[in-house]
Amino acid sequence: MDGLAEAIDALFSLYGLGVILVGTFLGITVGAVPGLTGTMLIALVLPLTYGADPLLSMALLISIYVGAVSGGMITATLLRMPGTPASIITTLDGYPMARSGEPEKALGLGVMASTVGGGVSWCFLVLLTGPIAVLSSHFGFFEYFSLVMMALVLIASVGGSSLTLALFSGFLGVFFAMPGINAATGRARWTFGITEMNDGFQLLPVLIGLFAVNQVLTDILRIEDQGEPVSIGKRSLWLGPRQWVSHGVNLLRSSIIGTWIGMLPGIGANIGSVTAYTVAKGVSRQPERFGHGSEEGIVASEAANNATIGGSLIPLIAMGLPGSVVEAVLLGALVIHGLQPGPRLFAESPDMVYTIMGAMLLANFVMAIMMIGSMRWLARIASVPKPYLLPVILAFCVVGSYALANRFFDVWVMLAFAILGISLERFRVPLAPFIIGFVLGPIAEKNLSLGLQASGGSFLPLVTRPLSLLFLSLSIALLLFSIFGAKLKGRWFQRPSTTSDPFDGEVGA
Repeated sequence: MDGLAEAIDALFSLYGLGVILVGTFLGITVGAVPGLTGTMLIALVLPLTYGADPLLSMALLISIYVGAVSGGMITATLLRMPGTPASIITTLDGYPMARSGEPEKALGLGVMASTVGGGVSWCFLVLLTGPIAVLSSHFGFFEYFSLVMMALVLIASVGGSSLTLALFSGFLGVFFAMPGINAATGRARWTFGITEMNDGFQLLPVLIGLFAVNQVLTDILRIEDQGEPVSIGKRSLWLGPRQWVSHGVNLLRSSIIGTWIGMLPGIGANIGSVTAYTVAKGVSRQPERFGHGSEEGIVASEAANNATIGGSLIPLIAMGLPGSVVEAVLLGALVIHGLQPGPRLFAESPDMVYTIMGAMLLANFVMAIMMIGSMRWLARIASVPKPYLLPVILAFCVVGSYALANRFFDVWVMLAFAILGISLERFRVPLAPFIIGFVLGPIAEKNLSLGLQASGGSFLPLVTRPLSLLFLSLSIALLLFSIFGAKLKGRWFQRPSTTSDPFDGEVGA
């Protein structure tokens, strides 16, 4: 229980509470600005945590994550412009309710649902992470390799509306992770004589380029885009006990749906909200109200997309497998601070596990209080002129990449991957499989190399060890199922619609 005591001391110290307050506020603020995402903010903040207390650093990043997913509903309700992909479904009923003269009620329902969804998923996070970690503690090198391969197949299969492009994106991510020192031989690989390439492409410049600079450059091209805001009146956003009770079943059902969908690699908050919304409409006594200002629709969407947070953290902590871009960044944060997610994290750093769990719970309550108390001020964020906002973000991108190793090489890497990200999105290639492949590829290679060294170069343990064989069989079955399913649906060579979400399949933080 020493780890629990250390986590409590860290979170409830003056610095700990301050970090959660600041992180949640920053997350809500960025989430409320259309075009900016929690992924971008976490990638920008991560370099600032170098040398800082790892517990407080992760508390900050988790708080940003929670705040960003919740903040997206503000502009989704008032501008019909979802701040994050996770809030797309909220626009269907939030904006019509706001336009009909009840913006306070729409926002109040959203905050209530977000709080409950986060609380329910936190309970699953606490109850399931430990047992899953104990199970995964029996994994050897070959089991981890097979598990990572299964995760890569599953993520690629849900990475977008085109299976071909999703698979291409995932393999491209693995390809760009290969330059540097070979984990098996210790020799430089694909460095082209460039000394800086010995370390390969670092995660931070890649993330900042793909998501932050990419988004800034995209926003510059449509800098005149503005929504028609709905003003908030003076009525309170607090909801009475009657409304909590009337939506109780919907809250619980949608939260559970969001949690379990969050546990599936590559699915994300946007898919969680769609699923919960569809189920709520199917069992509703007033399905005709959905899309025209339904309270049930707002509750289902916001409860589910916030519940995916706790669900997605379970495989990250228990097995070291990121299920989305945000979790990939959080995985990078743990690695940067010298920690290994998975069973070893429980054994070697239980204080970090409890800190992540505690930070999520505290940030969830801080988010509710902060959004209720400052909603009218936060609603003005949408009117911040982008010509003032974007240069500041771009400056942080450059500083964040340079601060990684105090070299301009990483800044050039950032710019190169920004151009790559724009090019991929131009052809509707999803970015989620790319970054997941970039993160998981080296993990798979390392475990396979260590496994081969332990077995004297034999690949037989891949099929003779029961768990390894199980994961490989599931990988093949999932891939075949995805291929044949895509052919039946005409999705194998389908070019995605240009109106589809370029972040389809990601956690919309």
